[in-house]
Amino acid sequence: MKKIILIFTLSAFVVSVSFAQKYALVDTEYILDNIPAYKAAQEQLDQLSRQYQKELESMHAEIEQMYKDFQAESVLLSEDMKRKREDVIISREKEYKQLQRKYFGPNGDLFKKRQGLVKPIQDDIFNAVQEIANDGNYAVIFDKAGGTTMLYTNPKYDLSDKVLQKLGYKN
Repeated sequence: MKKIILIFTLSAFVVSVSFAQKYALVDTEYILDNIPAYKAAQEQLDQLSRQYQKELESMHAEIEQMYKDFQAESVLLSEDMKRKREDVIISREKEYKQLQRKYFGPNGDLFKKRQGLVKPIQDDIFNAVQEIANDGNYAVIFDKAGGTTMLYTNPKYDLSDKVLQKLGYKN
């Protein structure tokens, strides 16, 4: 009997504690779409990416042409000349791959530029969400844009507009 009362009391306590928690959600994609600085940063990054891609495509086409020329002329070349041309092509391919890593690699130029342009905006959003969470005593704030599957969200718990206001933007 004591065990049943203890279990019942413990269950009632857990239920009361879980109902006392406040939850909310934000949509960072929506927030970012309403910040002009983010849109400008994205456009700048897209332009830089296109520029890098164009340069790499040009270099790749050059390498392809070098390879085709080599195949067409290989019958007429001596072994020493073949080896030299192959070395030039291989060297150029290595340069291409290095440039590709330099531009698009994990710590490449595009990543660094993104960090410089977008990370401060993301940090501001995080700080605003954190302030709202502390001010409103929210236990958890979910991001419905971040890949978390939510089948239903009640709009009254969506704090996205409040975050935008905290950042000084109006929707």
